[in-house]
Formats: sequence, structure tokens, C-alpha cells
Amino acid sequence: MEIKEMLNLARVPSILMLGVVYVAYVLIGGVVFWKLEGDLGQKDISLLLLNKKKLLTAYTCLNQEGLEAVAQVVQDASKVGLSLKGNYTTDGFWKFTSSAVFAATVVTTIGYGNMSPSSTAGQIFCVFFALFGIPLNMMVLNRVGKYMLVIERNISDFLEGKTGRRRCTRFFVHLVSYLSGAALFFVVPMIVFQQHEGWTYSQAIYYCFITLSTIGFGDFVADSNPDKEYPEWYSVLMASWIFFGLAWLALLINHSIDILERLNTHLKQWWGRRLQEKMSGSAEGDNPDTQVEEEDEIKKPPMTQ
Repeated sequence: MEIKEMLNLARVPSILMLGVVYVAYVLIGGVVFWKLEGDLGQKDISLLLLNKKKLLTAYTCLNQEGLEAVAQVVQDASKVGLSLKGNYTTDGFWKFTSSAVFAATVVTTIGYGNMSPSSTAGQIFCVFFALFGIPLNMMVLNRVGKYMLVIERNISDFLEGKTGRRRCTRFFVHLVSYLSGAALFFVVPMIVFQQHEGWTYSQAIYYCFITLSTIGFGDFVADSNPDKEYPEWYSVLMASWIFFGLAWLALLINHSIDILERLNTHLKQWWGRRLQEKMSGSAEGDNPDTQVEEEDEIKKPPMTQ
């Protein structure tokens, strides 16, 4: 078998290996989540059943049907953003500022799930709004990410001209870009959310990543607590943070993909060199002329002076 054929066959196992690594990564993640959250979930269910029993015992006039009716009222109130604490009411989720943030979560595919259109007209409009808005959002984010990359390269080229060191300068510029972006889109919002939402720092940084990665579980959502009054600038700040944070994170992901592709290329080149050395070594060892020459050298008597 020739060396080129061996190299072509080596590409197929690399794809299979990548698929195996992907499936193993997902399965390992499932096992870890199962071990970390499974026991807590069982404890939460047990505690919930205990609280339900205490509630039915304390309020004897409340039966199972009455409890379900109360739960339905609480669920409906939370869905529209109304507070059941006290005798006051709020405007709910569908204010202009909240609606604008909801529109941003639709086109960015975050989709927290804490609020959604309930009218037929609203649901139909949401379909067409997302149908045209998602590609538009991707195009704009891609353009903004390219501008960010151009700024990085211009700064890198300027510093290269001053220092004359290419690799060190590029590494330094990328490092500063990553750190400044992490501070601007993670650390500062973490502090703001901790102050205005009452979350812990770990919950705030968790929410920042879940939002900017467009995972959007919806377990933590800023500007959605009906028991709090938010300033008007809060929603505008959130929408701006989501947009530019998504562009920065997309740029970071592109850098990471580029690094992984370069690493994959180096591994392929290293594997190709190993195959060539192995094939060339075996070819030299199997050459009959070489074997005859070696036998002649052995049969020759030692030269004497």
C-alpha cells in the first residue's frame, strides 16, 4: 500500500474519533449532571410533598382541588409577571421596555421561556418576526465581530511595528482582548445583577454565561421579578449588553475554533510524518538489494595489514 493511500485512510479514523469524542463528552456530561443534581432533585421533591402535606393540614378547608386551583392562579400570575405579594399590582411583563428585551431574546435565540405570546396574533407575528430577525441578527453580529477582529489586528500590527516581535505581540493583544471582554461582559454585569436582582455572585456569573451563549434556561432572568421596580435604563442596558456580548462571545468562539483547527492540522501532519517514516523504514528493511549487501558484508573476511 502506498503512502498516499495510507494518509487517505488515516482521515476516516480521525472523523470517527471526533464523533466518538463528541458522544463521550455528551454522555460524561449527562453522568456528571445526573450525579450532581439527581440527589438534590429527589430531596426537593420530598420537601415539596412534605410542604404540601403541611399546607393541607394547616388549612383544613383546602382540599386537593382547591390546592390545584391556587397553584394554577400562581402559575398564571408568574407567567404574565404579576406579583401576589400584597394588594398592589404591576404592569406585568408586556411593558414597552420588557417587550423590547423579549424581541431581542427572540432574534438572538436565547428564549428564556419566562414570557411568551399567548394571543394567536402574537404567536403568528413571533413566527415571522423570528424567521426574518434571526438571519438579520446573525449577519449583524458577524459584521460587528469582524469589526472587533479588525480593531484587534490593527492594534497588533501597530505594536508589531514598534516592537518587531510578531508572535509575542499577537499573543499579548489577544490576551488583553479576552481579559477586557471578560471584565466588560461578565464581571461588570455580574456586579450589576447582584445589586439589582439580589443574586449571589455565582448565580450572576452563571446567568451571564447562559445568556451570552444563547442557552437561555430561564431559571434566572434579569428584569423579570414582579416584586421589584427596575429603573427605565435597566432594560436598555440589558439589551445593549446582550447584543455586544453576543458579538464578543462569537468572536471568542471563532478564535477557539481556529485554535482547535490548527491543533488538528498539526496532529495530522505529525501522524503523516510518522506514517511516512514507518513506511520508508519498512521499505528499506524489505529491499532485497539491501539484504544482499548486508549478507556480503557479513561474509567478507576482516582485512588484515
